[in-house]
Amino acid sequence: MARLSGSTQPAGLGKTATGLGGKGLGKSTAKRHRCVIRSRCYLGDPANGYHGKILRDNINGITKGSIRRLARRGGVKRISATIYDEVRAALKDRLKLLLHDICAILECTVRKTITVPDVVFVLNCHGTPIYGFDTPFRTRK
Repeated sequence: MARLSGSTQPAGLGKTATGLGGKGLGKSTAKRHRCVIRSRCYLGDPANGYHGKILRDNINGITKGSIRRLARRGGVKRISATIYDEVRAALKDRLKLLLHDICAILECTVRKTITVPDVVFVLNCHGTPIYGFDTPFRTRK
């Protein structure tokens, strides 16, 4: 490779020696300097101390294998190949519904942190109670 005069790097490569291509989102800056959308942050202003993360299509993080494991736990023997996207869409809709109600509770109680009792309360309101998350029953010694 040819070298530039006075430089120890090969020609055509920058300081990081990654080539002439552009930098991806993971190579540019620290995550704390990213905003949800470049023009503005939905959850707050970076000047005021909030630095969000770039949100992508994270529903694909629910993998085919995880959907299969859930189906097996429910007793399903065979799974059609077209079911995975439908399951992801149904899960996304359900989570949107639950999180909408949980955020309403947080706004009423002037909090920013979701707790387990919030989730249990919303699930009970929707008619799908979840058990085992009550406060422990204590008896006198």
